[in-house]
Amino acid sequence: MTNKQFIIRQSCEKLLGRETMAYLLHLRPMEWPIMSAHFLLGTLLAAGWALPGKATLLGWFTFVALLNGGTLAINSAFDNDEGDIGYLRQPPKPPKYLLHVSVVMLAASLLLGFLLPPVFAWSNGACVVMAVIYSVPPIRLKARAGWDLLINGVGFGLLTPLAGWGITGRPVPMAFLWVTIGFAFLFGALYPTTQIYQIEEDRSRGDRTMVIQMGESLSLGFAVLLALLAHACFALGTWQAHRSLLPLILSLAAWCGVLLPWWKRWRTMTQKQHEAGMYWTLGAWAVTDIILLVLLWP
Repeated sequence: MTNKQFIIRQSCEKLLGRETMAYLLHLRPMEWPIMSAHFLLGTLLAAGWALPGKATLLGWFTFVALLNGGTLAINSAFDNDEGDIGYLRQPPKPPKYLLHVSVVMLAASLLLGFLLPPVFAWSNGACVVMAVIYSVPPIRLKARAGWDLLINGVGFGLLTPLAGWGITGRPVPMAFLWVTIGFAFLFGALYPTTQIYQIEEDRSRGDRTMVIQMGESLSLGFAVLLALLAHACFALGTWQAHRSLLPLILSLAAWCGVLLPWWKRWRTMTQKQHEAGMYWTLGAWAVTDIILLVLLWP
C-alpha cells in the first residue's frame, strides 16, 4: 500500500497494532455510514425527529456495529480475498481468530435484539441467520446464483429499514411496507455491481455467483429492470401515503444515469472502472434515500 492512499490506515495501525487493525478492517467500518443511513431511514420515517434515544442507540449498535460488522467479518473469514473487496481495498490477511470474533458478534446481536420491540427483534434475528447461511459452508448461499441476490435483497434492502422502524415500536403501515419491498428490488439492482469487479476471484474459489452465471451484460440489464421495479414499489407507497410522485423521477434518473452507460460500455471498462461504478450506484442509492425521506417525512 502507498503512503498517500492509506495514510489513515497506517496511522491507526501504529496506534492499535497490526493484528488489531486487521480485525477492525475486516469489520469494514467504511460501510457503516451507508448501513447507518439506510437503517435510520426507517426510524426517521416512523418518528421524525422524535427518536427514542436509548432504543435508537441500542438498535444501531446491535444492527449496524454487531450484525453488519459480524456479517462482513464471517464473510472475510471464509473468503480469504486477496484483491479489493467491498469497502476495503487491499485487505490484510484474515487474522487467526476472525471467525471466532464474528460468531461472538452475531450471537451478541441476536441476544441484544430481543431487548427491543418485536419488529426489530425478528428482523434482526432473520438477518443473523441469513449472515450465517450466506457465508458458511456447506450451505454458503453466496456461491449459488440467485440465492446470493435474494439474501442481500431481503437482508440489506428490506429488513434494514424495517428494523429501523421497528425500534420505535410503532405499527408498520402498508405504505412503508411497499417502500421496504422497493428497497429489496433496489438492492437487487445494486448487487450485480458489487460482484462484477470480483469475478476472477469468485471463479478461482469455484463460486457460481449470479453475475458469473448470467454474464456482465445480462446482469447489468437485469439491474436496470430491478431499478424500475423498485421505483414502481416506491410509487405505490408514496401514493398510499398521499404524497407527490414527481420527486421519484429524480431518483430513477440517478439510477439510469449510472446503470445505462455502464451497460453500454462494460466491455471496454477495466476492473478498477467496474469497482468505481459500484460506488457510483451507492451515490444513486443515497439520492433515493434522501428523496424518500423528504417525500414520506411524518
